[in-house]
Amino acid sequence: MDSKLTRYLQQFLERYQDYKPYWNYEDGCVLVGCQRLYEAGAGAQFASWVRNYLNRRVDEQGQIPTFETQQYNIDSYNSGKALFLPYRESGVARWKNAINYHMRRISEHPRCDNGSFWHKSIYPHQIWLDGLYMALPFYLEYDMVLGGRQHVQDIMKQFENVRKLMYSDEKQLSYHACDTSKQMFWADKQTGCSPNFWLRSMGWYLMALVDCAQIMDEMLYEHKRRLMDLLEETAKGILRYRNEEGLFYQVIDRADVEGNYSETSGSAMVAYAMMKGARIKALNEEFGRVGRDVFNILADTRITEEDGQLRLQGICHVAGLGGEGKRDGSVAYYLSEPIVSDDAKGVGPFMMACAEAYLQDNPKPLREVP
Repeated sequence: MDSKLTRYLQQFLERYQDYKPYWNYEDGCVLVGCQRLYEAGAGAQFASWVRNYLNRRVDEQGQIPTFETQQYNIDSYNSGKALFLPYRESGVARWKNAINYHMRRISEHPRCDNGSFWHKSIYPHQIWLDGLYMALPFYLEYDMVLGGRQHVQDIMKQFENVRKLMYSDEKQLSYHACDTSKQMFWADKQTGCSPNFWLRSMGWYLMALVDCAQIMDEMLYEHKRRLMDLLEETAKGILRYRNEEGLFYQVIDRADVEGNYSETSGSAMVAYAMMKGARIKALNEEFGRVGRDVFNILADTRITEEDGQLRLQGICHVAGLGGEGKRDGSVAYYLSEPIVSDDAKGVGPFMMACAEAYLQDNPKPLREVP
């Protein structure tokens, strides 16, 4: 990595404060970003950062005292992905216990009638693209490492449900969410889908597909091939909307709307998924080149210096549907959310893309890189 990137990552991790006081997905984005950089060979300091975080959050018995247990929030599983790193390297029961705790929660998680996980207990019967990334790579890695490949059909069904319910043949994009009960005010009364295509939700979906395609055992080739096909379809679809800046709009397909902007976190997710997809042979090499170009644009234009500190700019702070804010999924809503710098939801995926760019420049045999 060049000196600017190295300095940015160092500064960001040095000043980082836990996103929330409880176990949360935002911290998980940074944990996974650090893990990817370590696995790529970018430095042992990234693994140390992960271990230091986990040592503060996971007790010696593998319990997580701050895990929020009432909401059945699918986001909560994202940080669990980082537990496989110390478990693989040490085999210590503490980490296995923490992994198994997440899996018990998954086994109890409420579901839609079609078998897909609810997004949260306060969002019943709803499937969000976000949730595929939060839960399924963890669920699949558990199955490959500890679960005896007993849950693969369940995992694949959840991807198939999203393809069936939320994909637009016309736009070649997937809607942010679907209310399978078709009761929510934001849901289309015929399809249950939310009305627009939000970039970061598509980024979560792409990352879920590429990570699961990598995790899936070659012995399960038909399932792996299906994930690769879905990844290719999704990557081709979103590339239709790459804008004049070389990035992607917050509302992907609405270049015509004043105030729409090139958003950093979702663009970083696209870059990561395309570079990694090419590296693991799930996508052809041209996708890897495009992903690298998107990453380079972000690195060149979105890292700025303020008072001696480098910051990653242009990140949508948060977006969702329903809730107390009555978020309606309109274009105006997505464009109304604050744009911030250094948010974990943007920096984590940017770190993941950094790791893939590093691997392009410092290739390793595929079998050596998760």
